[in-house]
Amino acid sequence: MKRIVVVGASTAGLAAAETLRREGYDGTLTLVGDELHPPYDRPPLSKQVLSGQWDVDRTALRTPEDLAALGLDLRLGAAATGLDTAARLVRLADGSTVPYDRLVIATGVRPRRLPGDGVAHVLRTLDDALALRERLKPGSRLVVVGAGFLGAEAAAVAWRLGVEVVLLEPAPVPLAHAVGTEVGQILSRAHRDHGVHLRTGVTVTGVTERGVRLADGELVEADEVLVAVGSLPNTEWLGGSGLPVADGVLCDEYCRAAPKVYTAGDVARWHNPLFGTPMRIEHRTNAAEQGMAAARNLLHPETGKPFAPVPYFWSDQYDMRIQAYGYLRGHDEVAVMEGDLSERRFVAAYRTGETLTGVLAVGMPPKAIRPWRQAIATGTPWHDALASNAL
Repeated sequence: MKRIVVVGASTAGLAAAETLRREGYDGTLTLVGDELHPPYDRPPLSKQVLSGQWDVDRTALRTPEDLAALGLDLRLGAAATGLDTAARLVRLADGSTVPYDRLVIATGVRPRRLPGDGVAHVLRTLDDALALRERLKPGSRLVVVGAGFLGAEAAAVAWRLGVEVVLLEPAPVPLAHAVGTEVGQILSRAHRDHGVHLRTGVTVTGVTERGVRLADGELVEADEVLVAVGSLPNTEWLGGSGLPVADGVLCDEYCRAAPKVYTAGDVARWHNPLFGTPMRIEHRTNAAEQGMAAARNLLHPETGKPFAPVPYFWSDQYDMRIQAYGYLRGHDEVAVMEGDLSERRFVAAYRTGETLTGVLAVGMPPKAIRPWRQAIATGTPWHDALASNAL
């Protein structure tokens, strides 16, 4: 292997590049990123950056010296536009091509947008966060469309900045599909207790010059609009490549999408053997872990190991730290194992089938949830988890 190309210069791509060097690869290593910024951390964008607590430099994932030490052929501001797997070439927006012997795809996702003639913010890049931060003035009115983790975090920050916040959500409670109705009700109460105008069961059909339009025709006025209604994996550039694409790049448990092509991070849909299901995870921890796993399996396919993590995510909203392990979607039951929902201080376990598959904690110290990770990793039967009540 004379050249390995990593397309995507965020958490997953950087983790892959660093792992390749750490594992002894000393050939040409090209890292392609569509932004001009060197690799930076995304979770702080909706929290510390949006609030003004952090400046731009603090988001950097590595210092210039650390990046230089990797000996990268770093191509920033160079979006990938095509892939020829037969010729092993990546085409870039500037018209150039980059040959490869092995390829890692880590192109992430982009925000979904809403139709209309009004201007709406999204929150995915550093530039997005800085643009919205500039517009959040005390006394102004922000409408946030979507009460998922990103929308909720931005709403909490804007409220703290003295902005009037209206949070619109089509589901009966925020994140019901992931955390369940009971926990979703607790999150709803947190928003309302802090003075955020949360409206559930409403559908936004478009953005206007004065705010957003609901399905029933109502206009919800706003000075600024933030759309946080999910994301789309960046796979369009792979059209005609022959790679399997369906809500992400499809890959096996080794992160392999095709011979000599591996995938990692938010764009990867892989079969997680621990849960026996395909999944695509949009969380920083998974991106870093999968970037490392893909790099190791690329270098050592004969001794490759399945990527079978217990996913982890966290969110900070108001005075709440929310942490979770496992795969909560599609669960059959939720049980409070410790604490009290009404006090917003609890640990809740999640059952899928007859197995413990997830745990979520709100307002609890990390030590309260860490032991549950191993219980999920070993496929603990639900009745054993209930009997233990504290693992």
